Amino acid sequence: MIKGMLILCGLILCAGIGRSAETAVTVQTPTGAEVLKALSPQHPRLLATAVDFQRVREQVKPGGLLEAQWNLLQKKADAALTEPPVKYELPDGVRLLEVSRKVLARVQLLGLAFQVTGDVRYRDRLWQEMDVVTQFADWHPVHFLDTAEMTAAVAIAYDWLYAAWTPEQRKQIREAIVEKGLKVGLPAYSGSMWWPKCEHNWNQVCNGGLTMGALAVGDEEPALAGEILAAAIKSVPRAIKHYAPDGAWAEGPGYWAYATTYTVFMIASLETATGRDWGLASIPGLNLAGDFPLCMNGPSGRSFNYADAGDGPVHAPVMRWLGRKFMRSEYDQFEDVFAVQSPLPLDLLWGAAHPAGESNCFPVFGVGHYFRDTEAAILGVIGDSRRFYVAFKAGDNKANHSHLDCGSFVLDAFGQRWILDVGSDDYNLPDYFGKRRWEYYRLRAEGHNTLVLNPDAQPDQDPKAKTVITKFSSDSKFPFGIADLSPAYARGAKSVRRGVALIESRAVLVQDEVEAEPAADLWWFAHTPAAVEVAKDGKSATLKIGKETLLVRVLAPANAMLEVMETTPLPTSPHPEKQMVKPLKAPVRKLAIHLPGTTQTRIAVLFSAPDVAVPEVKKLDKW
Repeated sequence: MIKGMLILCGLILCAGIGRSAETAVTVQTPTGAEVLKALSPQHPRLLATAVDFQRVREQVKPGGLLEAQWNLLQKKADAALTEPPVKYELPDGVRLLEVSRKVLARVQLLGLAFQVTGDVRYRDRLWQEMDVVTQFADWHPVHFLDTAEMTAAVAIAYDWLYAAWTPEQRKQIREAIVEKGLKVGLPAYSGSMWWPKCEHNWNQVCNGGLTMGALAVGDEEPALAGEILAAAIKSVPRAIKHYAPDGAWAEGPGYWAYATTYTVFMIASLETATGRDWGLASIPGLNLAGDFPLCMNGPSGRSFNYADAGDGPVHAPVMRWLGRKFMRSEYDQFEDVFAVQSPLPLDLLWGAAHPAGESNCFPVFGVGHYFRDTEAAILGVIGDSRRFYVAFKAGDNKANHSHLDCGSFVLDAFGQRWILDVGSDDYNLPDYFGKRRWEYYRLRAEGHNTLVLNPDAQPDQDPKAKTVITKFSSDSKFPFGIADLSPAYARGAKSVRRGVALIESRAVLVQDEVEAEPAADLWWFAHTPAAVEVAKDGKSATLKIGKETLLVRVLAPANAMLEVMETTPLPTSPHPEKQMVKPLKAPVRKLAIHLPGTTQTRIAVLFSAPDVAVPEVKKLDKW
């Protein structure tokens, strides 16, 4: 969330474990002809209609509810008038994706500006972009996300400015959508590509982009568009079903935003173009998807960035659509916090436009929330930056974009992130998504805030392990979660459990119970951006960020001592020639506890304000 602008609103108490998604449904796949029969002959019909644009025109007038946000967007649109069109290039040597996304952003910005003002400068600048990208040799289908996002971008441009284009311009844009998007994508549904059968973000992005292209030209290219629409509606539930049961996303918060954006792009476009969502919005879990960013954004303004994710705040205009679709006003309210300072075009088209004084109000969400199946949990009142917040996970190491991070956690207090996840590394490192993935420090357990047993050159958690949170309580007196991590450490231990508890919103207790036979070489790690001063006896450490102080105390076992280490692999770990390429925002070091020869132990570490009393250490079974 954005510091300095939070106003706390009504408390939303959510335990997660007691809240279920709707009863399972089966999406009845329509034929292409059925979808096209319902297709509106009017433009615009992707994401928004003429009615939506007329509402925005009224609300951006002087004194209107959207005047301030529109002024910010119009400045960006005016700046775009003098920017050169994109070029066909692969900035990272592998993907056109950055180019596709730049076009998508410009299309929405300039398209909205033209719709609101009628100023032909915005139309003419958008034509410059279209004239360039429609003449690209291709939209880089070997990395089909690039093609899908470009198809979505060009489809919006075609649709939103349909009446403003000349017949020749429409023909050029339409032919590019057909030849470079739809015809290239259609064979995928017959097995030429893998993504129609996958169950992660690629499915939603590729199906979403192609659906938008098909809806844009459906009345002019009915045969091709119909095939695409029927196939996409049949394919996309494979991925959408993974929001169940509680709205979370196994690929992490960053990919939640990406996958959910294109899920909503697809469903919203079907609704505005055909008047129906064809059953997709009824797939269990989607109705709760907005809970995930509400919980994953910590009071420090950084997200719980597990898996291949950055730690920036997770938000998107799709929160507005989700709020409206599922009658969850707090979703729209959440997005308002960001839109006040940095609005996007869809914030205006999908927003509820709160009366003055009601926006920039962050919903307080607490005291605890557990996301089943994804096996992530948060403890803390979100929206109060001074209080303690901790997020931790168990989860599935086989999930797309996963790290070996079962048991890892992040911790916020006093408006700062004290224990952080160092995040992903450069995707273009050798075999980053292949056999060498578990050689890279940031993807291994040792690069996270969890345990390592018997470190060697092998993966330091089982890459196939699925671990679960076995007990969770959102009782305000002692909210906690306990995860059974044993499957992740089966090679080195009989039993590994981690409990995380919030104590009076002023302390966090992280407690591990390990049984190993034979004896294990055990490491405990926690990465921090803070300056660290370890006490002489090694039983405590003082962390400092600016004027704020956090005390770390080892409560058990008696022989445990804290030390500070660099964020580098252990001597026995793999040392790839190239890694840790992606820069960190600030220097990071890690707190460590080393317990060689461990057969049975209980590690209890307390993170607290300096004046918090030490609690009694109880075995996890007594929590």
